[in-house]
Amino acid sequence: MVQVTEKALERIRQLLAKEGVSGGLRLAVQGGGCSGMSYLFKLETKERASDHVFGCGDAKVLIDPKSFVYLEGITLDYKESLIQSGFTIDNPNAQKTCSCGTSFSTQ
Repeated sequence: MVQVTEKALERIRQLLAKEGVSGGLRLAVQGGGCSGMSYLFKLETKERASDHVFGCGDAKVLIDPKSFVYLEGITLDYKESLIQSGFTIDNPNAQKTCSCGTSFSTQ
């Protein structure tokens, strides 16, 4: 299961509307970053048959099966501050993260 907060869903709606597309936000894991794996965010116009889909209505988070292994149980949120704004991920599978929070390791 993946939890998506209302703030994250609202931001996804805003991004899709701004780009004039329907679909969702793809969340994936790729090799790289200072801890070994990093998160990838990308707007998608449609979901794939094999995707795990979370969210509701016009705000969906799409996760491919290989990435889902590393992302199961996460909470996706959106935070704004004076210094920065962006999606945040609370990943219980991550045993080590970098100081900037954009990469992680499960070992």
